[in-house]
Amino acid sequence: MEVPFAKDFQWRTLAPLSSPRVYCSLVEAGGQIFAVGGCDEAGNPMNTFELFSPEANRWTNLAPMPSARAGVALVSLGKRIMVVGGVGENQSPLKVVEVYNIDEGKWKKKSSLREPAMGISITARDCRVYAAGGMGSDLRPHNFLQQFDMLKDIWVHLAPMPTPRYGATSFLRGTKIYVLGGRQSKYAVPAFEVFDIETRSWTKFPNIPNKRAYSRYVLNDGSIYSLGGLRQGGTYRRPKFTKTVDIFDMEQGKKLLFSQRGQVLQCLTKGTGRVHLDFIDRRSQGNQPTVLETAEIFHPLKNRWESLSPMPTPRCACACIVLKNKLYAIGGVNQVPSSAVEMLSVVET
Repeated sequence: MEVPFAKDFQWRTLAPLSSPRVYCSLVEAGGQIFAVGGCDEAGNPMNTFELFSPEANRWTNLAPMPSARAGVALVSLGKRIMVVGGVGENQSPLKVVEVYNIDEGKWKKKSSLREPAMGISITARDCRVYAAGGMGSDLRPHNFLQQFDMLKDIWVHLAPMPTPRYGATSFLRGTKIYVLGGRQSKYAVPAFEVFDIETRSWTKFPNIPNKRAYSRYVLNDGSIYSLGGLRQGGTYRRPKFTKTVDIFDMEQGKKLLFSQRGQVLQCLTKGTGRVHLDFIDRRSQGNQPTVLETAEIFHPLKNRWESLSPMPTPRCACACIVLKNKLYAIGGVNQVPSSAVEMLSVVET
């Protein structure tokens, strides 16, 4: 399959959100995108719950969440969408768990978390949800690993993570849950740990070489890519964003390290034989005082970056999701929250 060139990628402006917001969370179910919560211009958490239909380019307002919140952990379970934790109206973490039934169009409260938490990493397998870490009301990172049984509506506490943290990235591969990075207070965590669902035990993998927060991760062709992020400054130095890219070969257990141009990025997997990764500035303002509209593409086999057309609406902290090889950038902030919705894709010829 022919690899597309940078010129083959194009931005398209789509129907905007009903109201501007930042820190909303996105999940895909049935080929549609659900946008959950977020913060308004005053910084107040929202209970908005909206559905975007890509084919119709239309947003639909659904029944609002019972609990207004932002920065939630979110997972799709067939015809159900599960919303876990996040930050509530008093600006404190929540332990509330709510599930939306797509067919019924209704919300139901489920058994709560052990303790209030934000920044939880969440994965799901066989109607079971795994919630790792998080930051509690006392601002301390958790080492909890909790398993939720959707059918029984109960949480079970599993072996705790070796490294307490919040804001980590987790993904499921076979019967193993991989947890990478995260934060403890304001400090980045380089830990890379794996939980085996069958043996219910943790294994430590080699630490991520470059210690940074808000790095983005993508799994592609048996390798994990760690891109960009905020490196911690020294005692009298401000933290700065880094260009570093780290690659971990999961099959060989090797680390291949190299640096290329980049920012804090959201990843789009294109599949074998095509361009593997595309990137869009998500959280940072880079090391400059203004937000960026930069979009770049990386060819792993060629070890080369290329610049794409800039994002039409400059902003940071936009929510991103990949659906059918298209990257959607939703909301965000540029001095004030944005309602912009834009899509990056390969132009079909």
